[in-house]
Amino acid sequence: MNLTTLAIIFLAMVATGGVAYVLIYPYLSGDARGEKRQKAIVGAEPSKRRTERTAGVSRRDAVAQSLKDLERKEKAEKKVTLAARITYAGLSWSTKRYYATSIFVGLLVALLATIGLQSLLFGGVAGVAAGAALPLWYLSFLRGKRIVKFQEEFPNAIDIIVRGVKSGLPLGDCLRIISVEAAEPVRSEFRKIIEAQSVGLSVGEACGKLYKSMPTSEANFFGIVVQIQAKTGGSLSDAFGNLSRVLRERKKMKGKIKALSMEAKASAAIIAALPFIVSGLVTLTSPKYMVLLFTTQTGKLLIAGSLFWMFLGVMMMRKMIRFDF
Repeated sequence: MNLTTLAIIFLAMVATGGVAYVLIYPYLSGDARGEKRQKAIVGAEPSKRRTERTAGVSRRDAVAQSLKDLERKEKAEKKVTLAARITYAGLSWSTKRYYATSIFVGLLVALLATIGLQSLLFGGVAGVAAGAALPLWYLSFLRGKRIVKFQEEFPNAIDIIVRGVKSGLPLGDCLRIISVEAAEPVRSEFRKIIEAQSVGLSVGEACGKLYKSMPTSEANFFGIVVQIQAKTGGSLSDAFGNLSRVLRERKKMKGKIKALSMEAKASAAIIAALPFIVSGLVTLTSPKYMVLLFTTQTGKLLIAGSLFWMFLGVMMMRKMIRFDF
């Protein structure tokens, strides 16, 4: 088989995998069923209920407006820019530095793959894939670690506000205490709130900006509570006490979900690692049997196609066993 035929076969495999992923993935992940259920619930809401709302209940209107803001933020989160990804990761990089890093990583991987596989074509493909995927994975990894640390420390920060308000301190002083004494990344995020207040923003607006640099439900809840209290008044200590209790209950529930899903995650890890383990053992016991995969163009194409299909399978299993809470 010549190189053109091999390239056509490889592209056909990629196209088939992409079509299968687009058509099958929504049904495996439950997105299609979720969208149908959401449409059914929204469509079933009586139109009479909308007309029965009275404009005099200011607190209810404030809560409804805050929930609408929450929905808009969730929709905006799905369209994350590169600058926002860098901010979520806690880095101070510019977009130019990110692109320069991506190019450097791509060239390095392409050089190593070309030397190892003795093929310029596969080396170039590996370089392009690594340059596009590895920096994004690194940002996602840092974002995940930063969010976990924030969620661990944030309930303690809310407790500081509750105790401070009950003892007679204003909310601004409580925020300053957190910006000095809390652990990272909570300390740096609350320092941004203090800096935003110093340039003229209100407490509600400054706290609402916390979600832009820390896209978590906890940060969003905090901003909504502060904004509602600023508009309608009420007991600030009770509101933050309820928020602290809700955050800790969410943390407990997340731990239970993680414990219950460990069996499925272990099974997925074993299934994903099994082909590599078997190929390694066959290479050790019968090296002549496996050497054709690394020395011929057909073997290299089969390896590339197998890795691609393995990647699709791993991503599907990851989506099926991953619970967003």
